[in-house]
Amino acid sequence: MPSASSSDQKLNIPIYIYAVVFASFCVIMGLLWDIMWHMSIGRDGLFAPPHMVIYVGGLVAGLFSAYQILNLTLNKNHPGRANAVPFWGVFYGPLGAMFCVWGALAMLTSAPFDDWWHNTYGLDVQILTPPHTILAVGIMTLQFGAIIGVLAMQNQYRNPVDLISTASTRLKWLFAIAAGLLLTMLFSLFSETMERGDTHSTTYYATAAIALPFYLVAMGRASLLRWPITSISGLFMLFLLVPSWVIQHFPAVPRLGPVLNPITHYQPFVFPPLLVIPGFVMDLILHRFDNAGRGRKLNDWLLAALLGTAFLLVLLAVQWPFGTFLQTSPYARNGIFLSYSWTYGSPPDWEYRYVFPPWRVYSPADFAIGFGKALLYAILSARVGLFWGNWMKRVAR
Repeated sequence: MPSASSSDQKLNIPIYIYAVVFASFCVIMGLLWDIMWHMSIGRDGLFAPPHMVIYVGGLVAGLFSAYQILNLTLNKNHPGRANAVPFWGVFYGPLGAMFCVWGALAMLTSAPFDDWWHNTYGLDVQILTPPHTILAVGIMTLQFGAIIGVLAMQNQYRNPVDLISTASTRLKWLFAIAAGLLLTMLFSLFSETMERGDTHSTTYYATAAIALPFYLVAMGRASLLRWPITSISGLFMLFLLVPSWVIQHFPAVPRLGPVLNPITHYQPFVFPPLLVIPGFVMDLILHRFDNAGRGRKLNDWLLAALLGTAFLLVLLAVQWPFGTFLQTSPYARNGIFLSYSWTYGSPPDWEYRYVFPPWRVYSPADFAIGFGKALLYAILSARVGLFWGNWMKRVAR
């Protein structure tokens, strides 16, 4: 058996892997800052500070990945060229680097487009305007490239003998960090249907059922961590919470009217759903039924039914009472749980600010029907996740 030191020498993590994961982190931090900027200040421009953090992420990922591609393309004797992916019959490079370059190009293209859009049509009233859609696609492509870059290296060392080194441990956690960052991006896109006031509505659980099981299951099946879904879900919560916990202490004054809520500090983003709890249950199921060495291995359709059902039932059991706490309890209106947060353009005395609006409250029969549909969505979503996870386990370039 090789020693840890020999494994460390064998497992040499390229600098560009660290760079693209760092770039994904910069992009998400800039995005969350930008959301809170719009909640608190309103007016921005092409070179607003949050935008610059996002652009830095795009540039870092694009430049390091482009260097990796050009190095393999121009150096025909490069030892990594045999495993490189050809593109247009001219370029050779890792698959993850290809995604990162395309994502960075889309992000940087969206910047002047967004500036022109604002100058022509004014302030955005929707998240997914055309320039924001291009930006979102670019960000997710870059982040997916970071995941694939780490994954391609990780999959070369699935033999337990190769996974005893410090470098291999770093690789496993780099994958979890990259996956948690992309999950943060996905949640930011559909957060408007998963606010604290939605936790008693079927829309909340239908959105979660469609968007979350496939991603968590795929990442859980592809990861080499012992508790992958728990780890990724926990990182996702930290990536959302820490920026809000920090930035709320900095001064911010609205620069765009009408100002209905005269704030003096940044308003934080939402408290995330408690995904770490259903994530832990999903990990337990995968340990019991998706590992040939531990217990009975289930057919993927049966496993998807078990994972999807468990995810949604546990999410309901956790999020219903926690949503009640966030929405109605005065003990949630602080810098920890963030329920005090209110945009400068919203009247602070709105009658439904701290209660569930009637249009978000369902009768038991209507909720049961909607939740039943969400269960079906969750099972199908988990099945897609298992299929995708199988593909991710085979990525090696």
